[in-house]
Formats: sequence, structure tokens, C-alpha cells
Amino acid sequence: MINRRQFSTGSAAVLATAAIAGCSSSDTGPAAPAPVPSKNNSFGPLKQVQAGVLNIGYAEAGPADGPVVILLHGWPYDIHAFVDVAPALVAKGFRVIVPYLRGYGTTTFLKGDTVRNAQQTTFASDIIAMMDALKIDKAIFGAFDWGARTACVIAALWPQRCKALVSDGGYLITNLKANLQPLPPATELGWWYQYYFTTERGVMGYTKNKREFNRLIWQTASPKWRFDDATYERSATAFDNPDHVAIVIHNYRWRLSLAPGEPAYDALEQKLAEAPAITVPTITIASDFEGAAADGMAYRNKFTAKYEHRVLNGIGHNVPQEAPEEFAKAIIDVDRF
Repeated sequence: MINRRQFSTGSAAVLATAAIAGCSSSDTGPAAPAPVPSKNNSFGPLKQVQAGVLNIGYAEAGPADGPVVILLHGWPYDIHAFVDVAPALVAKGFRVIVPYLRGYGTTTFLKGDTVRNAQQTTFASDIIAMMDALKIDKAIFGAFDWGARTACVIAALWPQRCKALVSDGGYLITNLKANLQPLPPATELGWWYQYYFTTERGVMGYTKNKREFNRLIWQTASPKWRFDDATYERSATAFDNPDHVAIVIHNYRWRLSLAPGEPAYDALEQKLAEAPAITVPTITIASDFEGAAADGMAYRNKFTAKYEHRVLNGIGHNVPQEAPEEFAKAIIDVDRF
């Protein structure tokens, strides 16, 4: 999931509290409301495109000549986080593309010996390669979690390819140097899985228990979201990708400077280490998951074009799936900036 510790520590404390509550066997609170199913079951048949080192699987909807919106998911989620967002955008005439990130769903590596690299610039490079393959010059990006980091990286490094941005969580570009600094204990507790993934026990545990593990993350990151079994299982199939574990483990180890990136991306990472401003029109979204950082002030000065910040109370981490109407509205609105 996210790592925005270079800005604040509030949201991790919220997640840590939720994790403790969610795992407690002595919880005697009121019964949870009935699960809320998605309004839409699927995207229909998926498409595939060879782009860079990948064969990328993606959903597409809307008119071929409409303005393009690319929606990017995170961990441990998949393209179905946007299954209710996409129809709302299509109804407004947008061409919507929702790709599986590397390590998810039907996105696969073209060669078996390609490094299963998950540093932040690889994901952004994947999407740029996909845009090139599909002959898309420029797109609006809407994203959360790993996807929001990817979209922020694209907006920072390739602003000419980004018409506008909706980022759930704000400015999420990873700063490796800042990530080396210790955090308050309650905050560190919220990121327990990152430390688990640094161990071989964690690799074995995640490999063996992906479905249970990721369902726990869904529950603790979005404690008020009452998703049903079918909703979770629809997304959980994306974790069966043969490279999923390798990508997840490398992503978190790289963030903690415990695994190297590839030299080919060093120049791009150096640019990101300077915390570049994002110069495209942007709406950032925050929710209960952000805790004390929900006001967005920690990253306000990183966005230098027309900008707006929105706070969704009562919503957890998976904003596009928990509040699809609000997420779609943000994309429609930022297109008019």
C-alpha cells in the first residue's frame, strides 16, 4: 500500500489502530452492516498489448475518439477497483483504459529472464510504453495507492503525457533517503507488512496465504467498507499472476533500500529524489485513511498548476471502490480545469 511518511505520520497510526481492532477476538461492538455489492460485475473481455518488457492486460470502455482516462490500481487491489468508476466516465464520453500493473492479472513479462523489478519508475515506464503502443499522446490519470505513485511519477517526469491528475493520497513519490528515517512506534506498527516482507518467512507466508493476507489488508485499510465475498474474490484472482509475489516483495524491499533497482532507471530516480513539483492540473483526494494528514497541507506546495483538495469522510483507503461517484466526479471536474 502507500508510503507517504516523508510528509506525515498520522495515517499510519490510524491504520495501526484499525489493524489492532480488526484482528481482535474480543470485539463486542455492534454487528457490521450487510455487505454492499458492486453495481457492476465486470468490464467484459479484456485486451492485451505488448508494451516495453510486458504484455499488458487492460480493460477498455467508451468511444475510441473520446478523451482518454487511464485508471491505475495499487496493492493489494486490481482493475476492479474502478469497475463502478469507468461507466460513469464512459457516460460522459471518455475513453477509459484500466491496465493491470506488472505482477497482476493478465499482465505478463515477455521474457523469463527479465528482472522482476518493482521500483517506482518501472511502473511509470510501463504505462508510458503502453500509451505509446496504443498511440495515446496524452491522458488524464486517476489513481490510488501504487497507482497514485505511478501517476505522480508520470506527471512529474513526463508532464507532456499527462493532461490532468486525480491522486488519492496526494504527492506519493517515494524518497528513499527519507524512508531510511525511523518513525514513531505507532506509525511503524501500521506498516508491519513491509517489515514482514523483508524476511524469507514473509516471502513464504505471502506466497502461501495471499488471499487471506490481502483480505486482511482490505479490512484494516477500509474498516467501514462492507464488501462481500464475491467482490473480494473477483479481485483476488489477479494475485495468481506468476510474478505477483516477486513484484510485491521487491517493491517494499526497494522502498526500504534493501533491494537494488536497475541502473537503467538511475537517472529517472535521481530526478525524483529532488522532489519535483507536479505542474499539471490536479485534484488530490484524502479519506479517513489519512488520519491527521487528511487536510493535504503537507503536500499542497508540490502542485503548481490549478489545484483542488477534497476530503471524503467515512471512506477508507480504496476510494474508487468505496466512493466511485466521488472519484469519477473528480476526474470529470479536473478535465475542466
